Amino acid sequence: MLVQQMTIKRPVTMSGVGLHTGVSTTMVFKPAPENYGIRFRRVDLPNSPEIPADVDHVVDLQRGTTLGIDGARVHTVEHVLAAIAGLQVDNVLIELDNIEPPIGDGSAKPFVDMLLDAGLEDQEAPKDYLIIDQVIHYQDPQRGVEIVALPTDDFRLTVMIDYNNPALGSQHTGLFNLEKEFVSEFSSARTFCFLHEVEILYDQGLIKGGNLDNAVCIVDRDLSDDELRKLTHKLGLDHSVILGSSGVLNDKKLHYRNEPARHKLLDLIGDLALIGAPIKAQILAARPGHAANIEFARKVRKLYQQKKLVRKYQHEKKEGVIFDVNAIQRILPHRYPFLLIDKIIDFQMDERVVGVKNVTMNEPFFEGHFPGQPIMPGVLIVEALAQTGGVLMLNGIENPGNKIVLFMAINNVKFRKPVVPGDQLILEVQVMTRRSKVMQIRGQAFVDGNVVAEGEFTAAVVDREEGKTITSGTSK
Repeated sequence: MLVQQMTIKRPVTMSGVGLHTGVSTTMVFKPAPENYGIRFRRVDLPNSPEIPADVDHVVDLQRGTTLGIDGARVHTVEHVLAAIAGLQVDNVLIELDNIEPPIGDGSAKPFVDMLLDAGLEDQEAPKDYLIIDQVIHYQDPQRGVEIVALPTDDFRLTVMIDYNNPALGSQHTGLFNLEKEFVSEFSSARTFCFLHEVEILYDQGLIKGGNLDNAVCIVDRDLSDDELRKLTHKLGLDHSVILGSSGVLNDKKLHYRNEPARHKLLDLIGDLALIGAPIKAQILAARPGHAANIEFARKVRKLYQQKKLVRKYQHEKKEGVIFDVNAIQRILPHRYPFLLIDKIIDFQMDERVVGVKNVTMNEPFFEGHFPGQPIMPGVLIVEALAQTGGVLMLNGIENPGNKIVLFMAINNVKFRKPVVPGDQLILEVQVMTRRSKVMQIRGQAFVDGNVVAEGEFTAAVVDREEGKTITSGTSK
């Protein structure tokens, strides 16, 4: 797989009709700087809003993937994204003067040809690969969907589809070398639908730009000649339609025997581009669709964002340690004698964190609590839990070292057993709710597997200067 980031050498333009909206759109691919990513720009709207191509900006999944921000939308982006990701382009700006890219022939090939015509250009910055080092599993039993990511040192995709429909049956396909196989074996796989869906989709306000030149229609029902004429008239087709005998409307020739499965793989590549980083993994997908693809991509993107946070603060990789005490001091403002966690050993962004506090006789509070019978003050165990929970505030907080976490409420606190020198506190904290910079957490402190303290806390992240104002007002 490639090492350096890539963009295109010059702008290229394409015009055409959108599949679902039927609008006429001119689309321009433009070069972009390092670490820019993939973005769509609506030049027809005031201030030309830009929409980052990531799962956080997915706003609709009705028969395609739609991105949006502040009311601006771009429909059916998956084929464009598949072309960009399939060619391993990292940074590109896509300008559109309407709401949906041109559909072309229903595949990613027209966009691939455009990008290759523009020329691909290496950049200085290295690619920011997400290396999957754990199994990631998404399942929707109701729809029979299952997508799994497995660790490997390259990128592979295997897709199986089964619509329980004799007109299509079961199909599978696999991509094992992106550079050698994507353009020739997958980019020209066209979108498809079943004949029984066509009128339903049209009545839902979709496929307004669809026709037999940009989609494969699988015949799964019998229609009389009169019904076919009515359907042709309703869809505004200017040519006759026949059921044929090949299983494809008008006996249209498939590019590949398993073209529908290949197109599903193409869609998956496009939707996985919304992770926001190229990945090294083996992906196995059974019956994927846009909704499942995006839910799976959300899980993978969350892992990507978590790994970025860890790299930002933990500069030295240590076995069994997510954040050491040096990283903790980059995250939290606390210092001796009030930094009460030594390391973080588990961290699931926006969900839970596990910290460790080694309690020694050298703790300054033991001198007075209590002479001859040292016991860690319960309020400091609560503080240790709160500091551990503060690490969960990392996501979405810029420059956490300039922030402080303040208690807003403490509820249901219980102390079960005393904590003494030689004990090791395991501090487990889980998110209950989170709204912007305010979070409710539940914490438990363990020694040797036994709960010694627990409670629920509400905390807020504020700037240090704001914190001074609050605390000075509280002390009056």
